[in-house]
Amino acid sequence: MELSLSVQYACKDARLPSRPQLRRWVRAAQEQPVQATLRFVDIDEGRALNRSYRGKDYATNVLSFVYASTPLVSGDLVICLPVVLREAAEQGKPFLAHLAHLVVHGMLHLQGYDHETGKRDAARMEARERVVLARFAIPDPYR
Repeated sequence: MELSLSVQYACKDARLPSRPQLRRWVRAAQEQPVQATLRFVDIDEGRALNRSYRGKDYATNVLSFVYASTPLVSGDLVICLPVVLREAAEQGKPFLAHLAHLVVHGMLHLQGYDHETGKRDAARMEARERVVLARFAIPDPYR
C-alpha cells in the first residue's frame, strides 16, 4: 500500500524516535494509500496552530489536518513534543509508548476515524488503536 511520509523536526530532542520507527507506527495504522507530513513542534507553534484552526488558546498533543480523503489520503499531523512529554510523565507512561499512541491516533483521524462524533465511533477508534499498538507490545493506552 502506498505511503509517502515526510517527517519534520521543528524542535529538537534526543528522545524523539528515528524516521524509520515513526514510519513503522504510521504504516501499522495505515488502511489506505496515504501521503502525510508528521511535524514535531514546540509549545509556541502548537498553541498558535490550535488557536488558528480550532479556536483553542493552548497547545494540544496532536492536531490532524486532512486535505483529501480519496483516492489518496493527504494530510498533516502536528505533534507538540512538550505536551506529549508532560502527559507521559503525568500519566506514568513511557514517553515512546505515549508518542506511538498519538501517532497512531492522528493517522486514524487522517483516515476518517473520529472519537468526537459519538460513543460508538470512539469505541471503534479506540479498539483499532489497541490492535495497532499491541503489535509493538504497547499496553492499552486507555487503561
